Amino acid sequence: MVCPRYPVEIFSDRMEITNPGQPLVDPARFLDNPPRSRNEALASFLRRVGVCEERGSGIDKVVFQTEYYQLPAPRFEVAGDNTIAVLFAQRPLTRMDKDDRVRACYLHACLRYVERDFMTNSTLRERFGIERQNSAQASRLI
Repeated sequence: MVCPRYPVEIFSDRMEITNPGQPLVDPARFLDNPPRSRNEALASFLRRVGVCEERGSGIDKVVFQTEYYQLPAPRFEVAGDNTIAVLFAQRPLTRMDKDDRVRACYLHACLRYVERDFMTNSTLRERFGIERQNSAQASRLI
């Protein structure tokens, strides 16, 4: 159980960020659903005074950066009344388990979708750093 007093925990292979409250959107749909705020009046005020940016761009940025740096895909989970984001340290494709690979492929496809593009063998090879001559490996992942 994560202690609410320590919302960020750093381990040797990952970082876990705990946010109080259940998400307003299913975590599997974080990338392609429009952002929502629990308190729109407060969020609007904070945006106007420059305390925060437009709501809902954090997850997109995290997923984009994990793709860019070829990191394992983040995991988003709900535990009781908390939402937890788990960000993983560098790990080569050969050391990722099936869940890691599935999550990375899924988020890659979602990211391509919100960018109005498609996941292809080529984009997945780039995401995982797979050489062109090993394109069959990317096809198996798809």
